[in-house]
Amino acid sequence: AGAAAEARFISSAKGKGLFATKNIRKGETVFVERPVVSSQFLWNALYNYRACDHCLRALETAEENAQRLLGKSSLVLPHPEQCSIRKDLHQQCPRCQVTYCSAECRQAALEQYHQVLCLGPSRDDPTHPLNKLQEAWRNMHYPPETSSIMLMARMVATIKQAKDKEWWIKAFSQFCSKTANEEEEIVHKLLGDKFKGQLELLRLLFTEALYDEYLSRWEGKALEKSPSSTQPQSSAGCGCSVLMDIPSCSCVEELEWAMPSSNPSLCAAESGEFLNCEGSGLYVLQSCCNHSCIPNAETSFPENNFLLHLTALEDIEAGEEICISYLDCCQRERSRHSRNKILRENYLFTCSCPKCLAQADDADVTSDEEEEGEGETDDAELEDEMTDV
Repeated sequence: AGAAAEARFISSAKGKGLFATKNIRKGETVFVERPVVSSQFLWNALYNYRACDHCLRALETAEENAQRLLGKSSLVLPHPEQCSIRKDLHQQCPRCQVTYCSAECRQAALEQYHQVLCLGPSRDDPTHPLNKLQEAWRNMHYPPETSSIMLMARMVATIKQAKDKEWWIKAFSQFCSKTANEEEEIVHKLLGDKFKGQLELLRLLFTEALYDEYLSRWEGKALEKSPSSTQPQSSAGCGCSVLMDIPSCSCVEELEWAMPSSNPSLCAAESGEFLNCEGSGLYVLQSCCNHSCIPNAETSFPENNFLLHLTALEDIEAGEEICISYLDCCQRERSRHSRNKILRENYLFTCSCPKCLAQADDADVTSDEEEEGEGETDDAELEDEMTDV
């Protein structure tokens, strides 16, 4: 990873950026990055998308996935041999029965954070402090989800288990560098008008679940910043689907046949919007990537777990900044005014990429077509946009 790109300080206003250290060709993988910590979204897990508790890889086969999404237990998909899910490798924590895709993931979780977070026989006890914390978060942060309080819980648990606690505090603190005013705006965006009272409740529940005198000062500061600022500004949303792990010639076509676009309610009635495993993770290198409306790289999760791939969309020369887009392809085609409206509301900055500078003299109004897409549904659309980043 370090051979192709490195983080460099740009300015106090912009912070860090990611720069190529050698010429990178279009289509080339710049790096593959493992998150410092990650977590499945709570509503996503509640709606029964079973995934490895550590790396987020699907635990159900493609056929089981299709049966659950469609509510058809008799559905049979062709070519089951194409499915890569190896149930014989799955393992559970012997105390709390949390499931992992492999012995390696179970051991990695145990060594990093699970010793602190293991609920043992209290996994289904609603009065357990960790369960109360998760329930409170779900009641504050309805879908579409943009983060999880468990990301913060795993950060704290990692520090509590670590021998070198200061190293981990420093590592996590780099994701919490926004100003107090910026934090307040982001938290307000995520939690709503009553965010101050909600934050206080979260702080009390978090203290009850994970209080540590050594970490109390850091926890207090970090709880206000994480997971609020770490998602979406410093982390990446992880999206995985067992169906995407299979060649299109097999069961994906069968699912498309079984779930025609003319009747999406077949799936929505069973699983709502939770078609994929979704979560968020903290990525050191990816978090340094700044936004551009004409990005030269994009992130993806082709291994259907938490491993993030950064791929070049264009040829990138050594010394050139590597930028991704916080907007999807449709949003990037909207006017400069509309693009920056989204960026200001969700990411608290105005873009000055080459495309925006070239359109600087354009009128600060949206087109009639764009205005039709805004208005009453605007807030909901912006929430969707945040989870797609």
